[in-house]
Amino acid sequence: MSERESPRDVVRAACAAYGEDAVTDWCVAFLGGEISGEAAYGAELPKLVAITGSDNPGGWKSPVDPVNYYWIRVWAARVFLYVWRDDVVDVLRRAADDPAWRVREHVAKITAQRELGQLVDALLPDLGHELPRVRAAVVRAVGAAGEFEHAEAIRRLADDPDQTVRAAVERALTKLEERLDRPVH
Repeated sequence: MSERESPRDVVRAACAAYGEDAVTDWCVAFLGGEISGEAAYGAELPKLVAITGSDNPGGWKSPVDPVNYYWIRVWAARVFLYVWRDDVVDVLRRAADDPAWRVREHVAKITAQRELGQLVDALLPDLGHELPRVRAAVVRAVGAAGEFEHAEAIRRLADDPDQTVRAAVERALTKLEERLDRPVH
């Protein structure tokens, strides 16, 4: 990806070249672990290049240290912010428990953007994550896609030490009330 190409532009170019279904299938395979990190930087590198716009998206020395393989799942998840197919929900549900917080954060972002209520419960454990950005992403997902019974879980973060999380809680509770057309306090 050049400095001028946004992730959205890279994904659009990949879809134009290979088709949305092919790109979606690759990302499901990356995110679900069907394509390993080793394969992603080996035989499957053209797929990784297509979704990131770079033959070395992490800028790492070769060979890539396996500790960085989780980035492949992050980049694959990011694609679902721009391309969608309903069967992706299953791999996102599994990814909500990914060992890498950046992957889980992206699942929360996708859940919020696409209003995927069926993923909210899987995200709730990260309301206690040590990083404010992860907590805030989950709070936003709950506001966008949660139900009445989820309000209490995010309300507990109203006094979070991080201002970003506190602001996300306030907006999420308001959004829940508007979406559900009922008070959640």
